Amino acid sequence: MAQPLTVGAEEEFFLVDPGSGAAVPAFEAVSAAASSAGPARRLQPEVSSALIEAVTEPHRELSLLADDMRSLRATAAAAAEAAGCAVLACGTELLAGPYMPPTGSSRYRAIHRKYGAHVFGHIPCGLHVHVGMPDREHAVRVNNHLRPWLPTLQALAANSPIMLGEETGYASFRSMWWAYTPVAGPAPLVADASQYDALLDSLVASGVILDRKMAYWFARPSEDVPTIEIRVMDVCPTSDTEILLVGLARALVTTCLQAVERDAQVPQVAEQLLTAAHWQAARYGLEGDALDVASGRPLPAWTLVERLVKHVTPALSDAGDLALVSDLLLDLRTRGSWAGRQRRILQEGGTPADVSAYLRSLFLV
Repeated sequence: MAQPLTVGAEEEFFLVDPGSGAAVPAFEAVSAAASSAGPARRLQPEVSSALIEAVTEPHRELSLLADDMRSLRATAAAAAEAAGCAVLACGTELLAGPYMPPTGSSRYRAIHRKYGAHVFGHIPCGLHVHVGMPDREHAVRVNNHLRPWLPTLQALAANSPIMLGEETGYASFRSMWWAYTPVAGPAPLVADASQYDALLDSLVASGVILDRKMAYWFARPSEDVPTIEIRVMDVCPTSDTEILLVGLARALVTTCLQAVERDAQVPQVAEQLLTAAHWQAARYGLEGDALDVASGRPLPAWTLVERLVKHVTPALSDAGDLALVSDLLLDLRTRGSWAGRQRRILQEGGTPADVSAYLRSLFLV
């Protein structure tokens, strides 16, 4: 049996006031408070100074990745506490507040100037999963096969129904927020890596995006490392949920890579139907119907989750992840989605500040 593909994760977190739960521009203070040794080296800036990103090493064993993620979370929490703030794993900024300034990076300041504070002054937080690829050509072709399955991962990860103090009506408003950027959403179908790279070069040359990394498609070949990067998921409160999503994402990529290697036909999905499926996932998450892109008909979201799991079960089994992923998925189904849990707090008379406190209490779980 071949070794499992390497997998790594990038988790984006808000830095918030521990009393009010509001975002604070504290990245520099948190970074200074973190030790330069160990996992603190992998706590990195993002566009907003109210964010911090935790970047794991690549791993083949899901248990080792879980240890890495928990270590990074513990380090981020300790550094934030030392800097007088706290860390929040949520897809959107929960409480109303001023636009957050960009970090000191010249690239991030240029992005902030280009697209404005409205877009990048309240930047949302995601989970990005990197799965190792043999080469860029394979990554591009795998990306073509991934597209129909990504709305289901999006629904599973939905964790952003509240934005700036308001219930948005969406399970994943983070997904909708990215529509403000000019190159986002489902990745286009392309024949090969040459066509993909030519498209990226054209977008940069047009001035619409500043560099190739600003193609914020839901999945894409990485520009830095030999991976495919799945970017469609909200960051979630617990590392257990993150591991569930990472395990499913790797198994899906593995299954798509096998389809590429046997030269299977790329699933043909109407672009507007795929866009609609992502909208449906963002709107309802796991609580309502999803859109089955194969039939064009609505189906219960959990039916499509079950279909995804069945599709990737051989890959999960080969990697030794089936039991763990099955247990974590059952726990999520039993307890309810994270978007649903946030909403229940509001329905029971709580406030967005109470939601923030609840999610922060689970950060190290």
